[in-house]
Amino acid sequence: MFDTNDTIMAKKIDKTNAARLLDKAKIAYSLIPYTVDENNLAATHVAEELGEDIATVFKTLVLRGDRTGLFVCVIPGDHEVDLKAAARISANKKADLIAMKELLPTTGYIRGGCSPIGMKKPLPTYIHSSCLEHERIYISAGVRGLQIAIAPNDLINYVGATVAEISERM
Repeated sequence: MFDTNDTIMAKKIDKTNAARLLDKAKIAYSLIPYTVDENNLAATHVAEELGEDIATVFKTLVLRGDRTGLFVCVIPGDHEVDLKAAARISANKKADLIAMKELLPTTGYIRGGCSPIGMKKPLPTYIHSSCLEHERIYISAGVRGLQIAIAPNDLINYVGATVAEISERM
């Protein structure tokens, strides 16, 4: 289905840590570059650049629960996380997004380049159930300007994600 060397462009693409981890696990994926707009890091822009349906472009959000601490939600680009649902599914009473300044020290990733693969330490991960409606989904490769196209079940199995209703369309 995917060739680890597939790219839209013929130029050489440097592999990210997330891509190297998928290689090591022998998981098929494609690296897909796109043009970054520093003034628009939204998933909708990424989907437009990729020429893909926004429902297949997923964003990675890091939250802190009041009981269990940090966890990750991976949701479609046109959704917003449902904080009550995310708290409930992660065994918390309350959950909030972490502050932007915490993202890099906590995950090793910056805004617009946060991947659920290869964070500084593994965190409980929840992915929106709509991912299963697609043959492949797009997630950040760990840097701005590069996405990983991957089969949802491969991502779910690799990161040990729980599939759940954790977001709603904006």
